[in-house]
Amino acid sequence: MEFIDTALYMKLGISAVLGLIIGLERELKRKPVGLKTSLVICIVSCLLTVVSIESAYIAEGSDQVNITMDPLRLAAQIVSGIGFLGAGVILRRGNDSISGLTTAAMIWGAAGIGIAVGAGFYLEATAGVILLIVSVEVVPSIITLIGPKRLREKELHLRATIKEKQDIRTIIERIKDEDIAIENIRIKDLKNNQHLLELKIIVDFRKKTTDIYYTISEIKGIKDVEIESL
Repeated sequence: MEFIDTALYMKLGISAVLGLIIGLERELKRKPVGLKTSLVICIVSCLLTVVSIESAYIAEGSDQVNITMDPLRLAAQIVSGIGFLGAGVILRRGNDSISGLTTAAMIWGAAGIGIAVGAGFYLEATAGVILLIVSVEVVPSIITLIGPKRLREKELHLRATIKEKQDIRTIIERIKDEDIAIENIRIKDLKNNQHLLELKIIVDFRKKTTDIYYTISEIKGIKDVEIESL
């Protein structure tokens, strides 16, 4: 019994360390799911997996598994149940952009790491955490530098108030002249005889949002400008 307890504590400890690593990555990026959430998910997933496996061996002193019990029954439910937490961090903004998908995936990953540790796959779980961190932190930077041009671009949402209707076409052409690609256009008349121009623009990822703001705000005919990263 002492050996079993020691093994259990070791599994919980390993799952806590691995969950800590995942949580720190999210915490450093100021994401809604941070250190505490990742620790809870990883540790509890590990604990439930151990309980699920150990409860299958109900015949004391026997190595035979009770065939009426599935050793990973609880673990299977963890994968399904964690989806509720993941759905809670996925947000749709007013400009129809979706955020929180990576955080939701990391929640699912933390649960998977806990299950792997609980099942005794320590090296596999450790390798999984390393690959998770590399995939989220390192790979995107490498792909951005050496990948296709589309991956070296970023999308911005631009709102501009136009004084005169006849200036809209000219302003759009001026924006294009600044090496800014326009993906989507929306024009709306305002009550004060002004016009709202909403654009989804694509620019080089190295361009600062502030520089783009200064450039567009200087275009003649634009009253005010608002730029938001997607």
